[in-house]
Amino acid sequence: MKTRLLALAVLTVILAGALGLPVRAQSTARSRPAAAYSPPRTEWGDPDLQGIYTNSNEYATPLERPKEFAGRRLDDLTAEEIARVRAGATRQAIAGLANGEVRGPDEWWLQILDLAKRNQPWLIVDPPEGQIPALTPEAKVRLQGLRPRSSFIGGPFDGPEDLGMLERCISRSIPGSMIPVMYGNNYQIIQAPGYIVITYEIVHEARVIPLDGRAHLGAAVRAHMGDPRGRWDGNTLVVETTNFTGASAYRNASADTFRVTERFTRVAPDRIEWTATMEDPKTWTRPWTIAMPLTADPHPILAFECHEHNYGLRNILSAARAEDRNK
Repeated sequence: MKTRLLALAVLTVILAGALGLPVRAQSTARSRPAAAYSPPRTEWGDPDLQGIYTNSNEYATPLERPKEFAGRRLDDLTAEEIARVRAGATRQAIAGLANGEVRGPDEWWLQILDLAKRNQPWLIVDPPEGQIPALTPEAKVRLQGLRPRSSFIGGPFDGPEDLGMLERCISRSIPGSMIPVMYGNNYQIIQAPGYIVITYEIVHEARVIPLDGRAHLGAAVRAHMGDPRGRWDGNTLVVETTNFTGASAYRNASADTFRVTERFTRVAPDRIEWTATMEDPKTWTRPWTIAMPLTADPHPILAFECHEHNYGLRNILSAARAEDRNK
C-alpha cells in the first residue's frame, strides 16, 4: 500500500509539471521551520564572526521609505516591486538625493558595484512605516537653522568646521561607518578572548569592543566613535555605544543622551545580519532601527591614505576666500 501511494504521489507531481500546474507542498512540510544556522566557534567558545565583509551593494539604498511606497511597509511589498527598486538603483545613485541638493557620482564610479543585488528598498525597519521618528520639541529648537556640512552643498566655507568629518578625514562615527558610501564599504572583524575589533576600510578606524561587562566611561570622556561595550545574546553580538562627541552624534543627536545598539548575527557562512537601533530621548520621540546584510568579501582591507597629499580641504577654503575677494 505504501509503495502504491508513493508511486501515485510521484505521478501527480510529474503530471502537474507537464501541465504547468502548481504543486502544493504538504502542510507538514510547510509548517516545519528551517533549521537555524549554527555559526562556528572560536577556540574559547564564542560564536565566530571573523572575516572581511562588505555592504557595497547597498550603496544608494535610501534610509527612509521612498515616496512611491507611501502607506506601504516592507513586508507588504511584492517581489516585482522590490525588483523594480533594484533595477533603478544605478539611476538613483547617479541622480543623488531625491531633493536634488547633492549630486551622486558619475556612472563610471558605480561600475564596481552590483546595485541590482541590493537586498531591500530602504534601510529603516522600525518604525514599520520606514520613517525617522518625529523630533522632540527640544530637538526642533536645538536644530533650527542647522545646515548640512558637506562640500557638495555649496558653502559657505568659512572654516574647516563647515565641512563634514569624513571630508576632513577624521571619522564617520557609528552607525555612519556601517552605512555604505561610494567606496571603502569593507569591514574586518577580529576576535580575541574578551574582545572584538572591527576595522573599517574608510578612514581606517578601529573599534576595540570589550566583552567583559565593564561599565561605560564617565561622561567627561568622549570619542568620535563613542565608547562601545559588547556582550553575547546567544549567537548574536550586541554592542552598545555611548559617549559620542557633539560633532559625531548621528544626525545631530544630543551627544549626552545618544545611544546606538548594534546586533551582529552570523546567519550563513558568508553573511552577517546587522541592525542598529538609535535612541535619544532629547532628539527623537521613539527609538528607530536600520538593518542591512554584511556579505563576506575575498578582498583584503585597503589602506585609506586620506591625509596623504590630500589638498581638498585647503583648496575648498582657498577658493572660497578667492570668491570673497572678488565680491
